Amino acid sequence: MSSTLRFQVVGEAFKKRPVEVAEPKERPSEFFGKYVFNRQKMQQFLPASVYEKMVDVIDHGATLDLKTADAVAEGMKRWAMGLGATHITHWFQPLTEGTAEKHDGFVEHDGRGGMVEEFTGKQLVQQEPDASSFPSGGIRSTFEARGYSAWDPASPVFVMGDTLMIPTVFIAYTGEALDYKAPLKKALHAVDKAATEVARLFYPDVQKVITNLGWEQEYFLVDEGLYAARPDLLMTGRTLMGHDSAKNQQMDDHYFGSIPERVAAFMKDLEIQALELGIPCKTRHNEVAPNQFELAPIFEETNLAVDHNMLLMSLMKKVARKHGFRVLLHEKPFAGINGSGKHNNWSLATDTGILLHAPGKTPLDNLRFITFIVETLMAVWRHNGLLKASIVSATNAHRLGANEAPPAIISSFLGKQLTDVLEHLEQATDDEISLSGKHELHLGIPQIPELLIDNTDRNRTSPFAFTGNRFEFRAVGAEANCASAMIALNAAVAESLMDFKARVDRLIAQGVDTLKAVLTVVREDIKTCKPIHFEGNGYSNEWKLEAARRGLDVEASVPLVIDRYLDDDSVKMFEKTHVFTRSELLARNEIKWDTYTKKIQIEARIFGDLCMNHIIPVATRYQSVLVENVHRLQEIFPKEEARELNDNNIALIREISEHTRFITSQVTALIDARRIANRIDDEREKAIAYHDTVAPLIEEIRYHVDKLELIVDDELWPLPKYREILFIR
Repeated sequence: MSSTLRFQVVGEAFKKRPVEVAEPKERPSEFFGKYVFNRQKMQQFLPASVYEKMVDVIDHGATLDLKTADAVAEGMKRWAMGLGATHITHWFQPLTEGTAEKHDGFVEHDGRGGMVEEFTGKQLVQQEPDASSFPSGGIRSTFEARGYSAWDPASPVFVMGDTLMIPTVFIAYTGEALDYKAPLKKALHAVDKAATEVARLFYPDVQKVITNLGWEQEYFLVDEGLYAARPDLLMTGRTLMGHDSAKNQQMDDHYFGSIPERVAAFMKDLEIQALELGIPCKTRHNEVAPNQFELAPIFEETNLAVDHNMLLMSLMKKVARKHGFRVLLHEKPFAGINGSGKHNNWSLATDTGILLHAPGKTPLDNLRFITFIVETLMAVWRHNGLLKASIVSATNAHRLGANEAPPAIISSFLGKQLTDVLEHLEQATDDEISLSGKHELHLGIPQIPELLIDNTDRNRTSPFAFTGNRFEFRAVGAEANCASAMIALNAAVAESLMDFKARVDRLIAQGVDTLKAVLTVVREDIKTCKPIHFEGNGYSNEWKLEAARRGLDVEASVPLVIDRYLDDDSVKMFEKTHVFTRSELLARNEIKWDTYTKKIQIEARIFGDLCMNHIIPVATRYQSVLVENVHRLQEIFPKEEARELNDNNIALIREISEHTRFITSQVTALIDARRIANRIDDEREKAIAYHDTVAPLIEEIRYHVDKLELIVDDELWPLPKYREILFIR
């Protein structure tokens, strides 16, 4: 890119004005779910008996027979065609971190040389997309292409543009999951079953436990012209070079500040379209870094919340371009300022309306509250390495532990008052605890609800923090599929609750009173999971040493962290909860290692190209200007005076030479390191080689490129700078 074009692009960014948004005449509550085939639409377009059957399928997992499916498809078709739909697609979440869809028209031959618009129950329930072209980790070969997508009735279909979108799972012909949704639904089923069994120890009428998720989506917006002028942003989602802007976030003036006019127009447009698609958007605000923002919805059932987040990320990209922006979901698109996460607020609730992680009004409620808190902590303690593996990636690695986000060590912050409650239960004598029946239950910890209404300051350095009636998994990356973290967490909690119930049952079988058995096991587990509690500064070096002493997983290498999926404890847990088989875990790890390698490989290739074809030529050209200036000064001034005048020029010429020499030699080393790594057949070993030899070279070379940015004449520098990109006009 020429410097002239750079200034032209920056100038155009200054001239941009907000796009006018056509607002609906109705209130948001009236157009919410306009393009969703929800229960209200089902009642309108389905026969009463079919509607009742569908409610049973959605709420209780009843089998959907083909006759009912045909009736549902007919009603869906009439509704969708009324909105202008001409096509259908099975919308699924392959292991690419994105979504996939293949559109088919409603049309079929009518047998008389014409066409009819038809949509059957078979087309609704199942399709057969090619499974060989998606990541499968070896489960599917090119010559074994068949895969199935199957409708998930728990996530309502919706219309986007001219297409009826049907959320589905995606599995191989042999039955293995090739997506995120299938194992997520298994994990949610496992925690439902296990949590229901435990909840019935306190409330016998509980029939079901629902997992809730509220995600907080952070993102950056940059002007589309500036984005296109940065090949690194275009190809990798982040800037591989760029010196800090003199002003960035140090004044704390962007966080919760007035939303720029162009951004407000984008947010309004996005919210309207999201609400029409049933995504319950609630919160919007400026985040900490310049150009960084956040959108958060009302919490929903986890399966639906994941679908909505995937849909929203796709929608954001489309709406942003309409407003002259590009959305950056990379966890660390700019060095020196905060990156983006996607905090996952997770909780369990019964079908009777009880939040299991919230304190109640009676001692029985509070024993239930403590039980579910402690057993969640047991899951995090047992599988802290696995939970970290569920959120690591080549992109999130730039954010974790970077003095802005949770560290690459999983621990849980509870707050002083809840910590005191657990310590009291652990250390209390029998005289301090009375368990002579439910109505005379006394734990010696009165007023828990009042204590926990606002129990402490939030600890932003904690990856897994208790926040009053839920846990907040803060380490999830902005561009990640929430399902990855939710699969691991819910499966781990299911295992913990299953183990808890088994131990309680053994005590009851020995004649111990139910509540005494519960409290006995809870007190044992409070002691066991103590190492996972941490209330201090997760960014400190002291914590890294302390965490290792506690037996927590402190590994920071992404390829090695991924190993945790194949630990014996992880495999046993996933098999016990029927979420993954060992072969599925092996396949997914192959995909994770391969994805990591390819991301670093792409970064290394574009970085080397930028260095050799953009930065070095510009630096050399400026150096030539300085050399020419030295010669001219020598011609004009006396020798001694010229030497004095040239001291600064010569120092700059020497400094440029040192930086360009280092860049040139190390780009060659970078290419060599890549070639050596590429010869490795084993995906794990190749990923490790890229982590250990390729990625560090990029950072080493970047230092010298960024130094050149401060030296070279601003009019020559080819790439838009941070100060030009980071402040929306």
